[in-house]
Amino acid sequence: MKYLLVLAVALVAVWLWRYNRRLEKQARPAAPPPLAAPQDMVRCPVCSVHLPRSDALAGPDGRLYCCQEHRVRADT
Repeated sequence: MKYLLVLAVALVAVWLWRYNRRLEKQARPAAPPPLAAPQDMVRCPVCSVHLPRSDALAGPDGRLYCCQEHRVRADT
């Protein structure tokens, strides 16, 4: 009879341990999404604003500008 009691206590202990692990796993926040790859930054020669190379506009002289207005202003 005492072996059945020890077995019952062991089973309850294992069940509680697994139940607590399951609750901890659910309570953990999700991992943040991976960061995007860094981009090359360029400076507008007119206003000195830094912006990603992919957003910059190329002028006739090969320089990169932040907007069409600054590209036109540099030509004059």
